[in-house]
Amino acid sequence: MRRPEREIKYQETIKSLLDQSQVGRMATINRKGYPVIKPLNFLYRDGKIYFHSSRKGEKISDIRRGSPVCFEVDQSIAYLPANGPACKASYYYRSILIKGKAVRVNTRKKKIEILEKLMEKYQPEGNYGGISEEILEKTAVVEISVEEITGKENLG
Repeated sequence: MRRPEREIKYQETIKSLLDQSQVGRMATINRKGYPVIKPLNFLYRDGKIYFHSSRKGEKISDIRRGSPVCFEVDQSIAYLPANGPACKASYYYRSILIKGKAVRVNTRKKKIEILEKLMEKYQPEGNYGGISEEILEKTAVVEISVEEITGKENLG
């Protein structure tokens, strides 16, 4: 990290940001060698990132091919306008960057567990139905194993 004084050193802070963030972004490398970034609803659980997806599409194809993944969340706090030269403008933020490997979850029990936890996160008031066999069959659940995790912040 170029600015070591901005490193988030406390795992509790990293975990909290991952738990509270509503949207993460995952990058894969596509067949043509380009990085591709997709926004995702996600769950941080037991030190891993989980998300659901269609069983078809570019990100699933990239994962199936063994593309490494990079996952990012950030928290915008405040923009500080320049008072003088433009280079004096700044931004207060926190961000987490995860590098790892993604694999599809194939066990029925774990897929259901993760999908239910995703529903609890995004619809905590409940009032949603169960997960039908049809939905379970056409939905992929992906697990990202963390190989490296870094946090960076500028809080002033």
